[in-house]
Amino acid sequence: MRPKTFWYFTIPSVAVMTLLMVVPLATTIWLGFHRLLLRDLQNPEWIGFENYRDILTDAEFWTAFRWTMLFVLIVVPIQMVSGLAVALLLDRVRRIRSVYMAALLMPFIVTPVVGSLVYRDLFDRGGLIAWLWEVITDDPFQITSGNVRYLIVIQAVWAVMPFAMITFFAGLQTLPQDRVEAASIDGAGFWRQLWHVTLPHLRTLVLFVGLISIMDMYRIYDQVFVWTGNRFTEAHTLQVYNVRIATAFDIGRVGKGNALAVLTVIGILVVLIPFLYQSYRDQIAERT
Repeated sequence: MRPKTFWYFTIPSVAVMTLLMVVPLATTIWLGFHRLLLRDLQNPEWIGFENYRDILTDAEFWTAFRWTMLFVLIVVPIQMVSGLAVALLLDRVRRIRSVYMAALLMPFIVTPVVGSLVYRDLFDRGGLIAWLWEVITDDPFQITSGNVRYLIVIQAVWAVMPFAMITFFAGLQTLPQDRVEAASIDGAGFWRQLWHVTLPHLRTLVLFVGLISIMDMYRIYDQVFVWTGNRFTEAHTLQVYNVRIATAFDIGRVGKGNALAVLTVIGILVVLIPFLYQSYRDQIAERT
């Protein structure tokens, strides 16, 4: 392909990406250095790093940050392990596999807000699980600050596990059967085949699912807001903290909200650096 033709194809996409990503990011960084209120959007006041200082000295921010990191550390590994386990089971199923797959994909297809509302209704008074709890323990079930985090984690794993499942299942369909047969002939059992044959084959997909899952869980908002609203502030993630404290709903400090958005992007990049580095090394190894 001639360079001129190459640029004809790439310039439109680069221009669109610049408009959709670079310009909003630059605007967000610029607004983060200003005191900007919703009632006075036309007169931003330059305050330097004051928004960042306010955020980093706010105890609620650190509570939200610690819970967000813990949430990522809990949900992502469980999602990936359970997704791989279900994918391995589906790979062994031959009859009505499509029915099982469709049923397992339902939580991922439903929008997060609707799925969270349906799931929460199970635990509200009159819900199925709340009713069973009352029948078994003779005590009414209540959503409290002590159990809401567990309920959010369970619902998050249930909602995102199908993504890992369908990705790993697709990878298993490309696994060369001669490797599996050779391992079986050599006497390797299921676990040794999984460790030495299946997982190396799925290595790239594991990194891919890990990257996407970490980004999604780090910026989770819908499910947590449905469960907590303006209650249970100790269970608020960074995104809920941003909406509730730093933007329109409570204070209307748009500048502070943009500063937190910048910190969120930086946090995601820091968390993803090991995965990006490993993915880069794998690509270099494949080329050589």
